Amino acid sequence: MKAGGSHKQHVALRGFVEADLPVLDRFATDPEVAGAFQWSGFADPQVHRRRFAVDGLLGDASSAVAVTVDDTVAGMATWKAADRGGPAGGCYEIGVTLLPDHRGRGAGTQAHQLLVEHLFRFTRAHRIEAFTDVDNLAEQRVLEKTGFHREGLMCQVLWRDGAYHDEVVYGLLREA
Repeated sequence: MKAGGSHKQHVALRGFVEADLPVLDRFATDPEVAGAFQWSGFADPQVHRRRFAVDGLLGDASSAVAVTVDDTVAGMATWKAADRGGPAGGCYEIGVTLLPDHRGRGAGTQAHQLLVEHLFRFTRAHRIEAFTDVDNLAEQRVLEKTGFHREGLMCQVLWRDGAYHDEVVYGLLREA
């Protein structure tokens, strides 16, 4: 819902198109875009453009799609193979990052739900997992609303703001 109105936002996932590349550039160059828990320093601003030129950001090992809110790019959803000894395609690690203007309004929860539905419908995924900073309580709430279960804590594995931080592990299994 938007402030001051009764408009229900429409959240969707779609492949990135060339017109979206300036938004992707911001993830590498603007700390506010990635957010406090995902910013790991400045990166090559062309990295997404080069990958887009190769495969449109959709590949076997990892993929990224646009999260849209009312047909405007609001962020990105990612997944990468994490086949922990099982068959290829049996496990994926996911992530969703929203632009600052779209946070805190439910779009993140909807994007996570859409991503989980996509992976369980169109891949052989048996397990989907997500990792988040122990201090990122908003992401933990989103994962739990999406059906993920907190599985554990990895001590001091994230480097952020000049210090190591703990990370929480979440998992979701395909229904039998």
